[in-house]
Amino acid sequence: MLREISIKAKHDNATLAKGVETQSVFRLEGNWYFDQAAVNMHNLRVTERTYVCPHKGTCFWIDLVTDAGVVADIGWVYTIVKPNYEHIKDKIAFYGGNRHATAEA
Repeated sequence: MLREISIKAKHDNATLAKGVETQSVFRLEGNWYFDQAAVNMHNLRVTERTYVCPHKGTCFWIDLVTDAGVVADIGWVYTIVKPNYEHIKDKIAFYGGNRHATAEA
């Protein structure tokens, strides 16, 4: 049976990403990666802040913009990937489980 995965914003329970666990929505190292089409970017902003993973490549952090302000680094997107990580290129990633601003549903 296919499992539906959602990532919700804790402050208003809005769905940030939703999809069925397949090749377009998958878990890697405890985090969820979504095709961009499965992500509601309305309140999300890709920043210029980067992180360089020695194994996966370079990602840009994603912030959540709310009426109360900005919550930094709730997600990320790898735009430059190293060999063997091509499957995460341009996917929007979120932490699995419950975090400070997001919850897996």
